[in-house]
Amino acid sequence: MSFFNSLWNEIIGFFGVNQFIGILQKQDYSLLLTYDGIVALILPIIPLLLFLEVFLGFIYKKPQTKVYKVIFLIYLFNRVLGRFIAIGMVALCIGALQPFAIIKTSMTWYWFIYGYIIWEFAHFTYHFLAHKVRLFWCLHATHHSPEEMNLSVSHAHFFLEAPYADFIRTSICILMGLDPIMLFTIMFIDGTYGAFIHVGENLIKDARFGYLNKIILTPSHHRVHHARNPLYLDTNYCNLLNIWDRIFGTYQEENPDLDIDYGITRPINSGNFIHVYFGEIIHLTRDVINAPGVLNKLRYVFYPPGWSHESDYQTAKMIRESYLEEQDASF
Repeated sequence: MSFFNSLWNEIIGFFGVNQFIGILQKQDYSLLLTYDGIVALILPIIPLLLFLEVFLGFIYKKPQTKVYKVIFLIYLFNRVLGRFIAIGMVALCIGALQPFAIIKTSMTWYWFIYGYIIWEFAHFTYHFLAHKVRLFWCLHATHHSPEEMNLSVSHAHFFLEAPYADFIRTSICILMGLDPIMLFTIMFIDGTYGAFIHVGENLIKDARFGYLNKIILTPSHHRVHHARNPLYLDTNYCNLLNIWDRIFGTYQEENPDLDIDYGITRPINSGNFIHVYFGEIIHLTRDVINAPGVLNKLRYVFYPPGWSHESDYQTAKMIRESYLEEQDASF
């Protein structure tokens, strides 16, 4: 019986309805107007959209079963590890760094705007480094390995990526004065939207959202980010506000005449759990072992993915720049 209870708890936990069920049991519906009540209503949205996306995939005969299978294994694997490895990175950073904050903010609308802009900068920093430092790419590549885009991809993460991401994002936000309550609120909003931007064509085909595509980062932008087309490599690092991509020159809109090719540039069996979850770590380990000299070993760890001590290598930046030069030359 305990097994079925655990299974039931996992199911309602995945769908995010725990808090909503708790409110229904209390029969105090005024709680729905509180912050916790709003959270209880929002949390189930993404899992329910994922369920609908899977259902529509079978209706449209585009089930993407290979992607769902591997990501389901990743989800289970991360859940098991999470029971034994509890890293309170956010709490650690807040406790250690809050005394050194350069300013102090409060929960007002104008400070909230400031806080969201800072959060986006912190997210951009973590995400940029995840693509530009091979060690960090080993943690992030699991998320880019699926060769289709759907909401389940938001669950495809190496278990150590979250502590790394939270260390960078929380450290920057706290040092820039964000109030912890404000930070948690922003993290909830951004996390929910960050899951939504992985929505696939089975649910939303044209994900540019009209004029909104010019103002915020839409699922169309994030589809570009997950593509391995040379034009799209290492672009659109932001999550909701694309301000920092525009400032740092990494902004790229989707070209409707170019079919998106999802996945990483290295050949991979995206239906194999080991290849998806540990593949980059295995390849980095081999490169470090075979590299001549200590400096080259360190370069493999900290230089961009694709770098080699041999002269015929190509990083994502080099591939994209070469493609853009060819396009300019053809006009």
